[in-house]
Amino acid sequence: MSEATVFNINPGSPEPIYRQLMEQLRRRVASGQLAAGDEIPSVRELALALAVNPMTVSKAFSLLEAEGLLERRRGLSMVVAAQHRKARSQAERAALLRPALVQAAEAARQLEVEAKDAVDLFRKILQGETR
Repeated sequence: MSEATVFNINPGSPEPIYRQLMEQLRRRVASGQLAAGDEIPSVRELALALAVNPMTVSKAFSLLEAEGLLERRRGLSMVVAAQHRKARSQAERAALLRPALVQAAEAARQLEVEAKDAVDLFRKILQGETR
């Protein structure tokens, strides 16, 4: 399986695709799934795998490079920057999850889904159940 297939986008999401990619990369680095020096799929490879415009992927990578999360290597793939060697604490990783949960909670309230049902659904999704 290609490294590019690890990324997912939701074209129906109100969040722009480049931001979805940025958040996924941040989370993978924060959790330790990607470590300093790990190569990131090329713009072309990721754009092809996700069926998105290469400029969208390039924008995400450029912004993450400006943040210091990624490093560009002339003529080679981008890599996770050295300063991001250490995986973040559980609390820091949970903090990165918070915006997505706030958005999901707002959707549940708008749909008038009971809190228990929303939590049960989240638990099932977290465990990998798709239905």
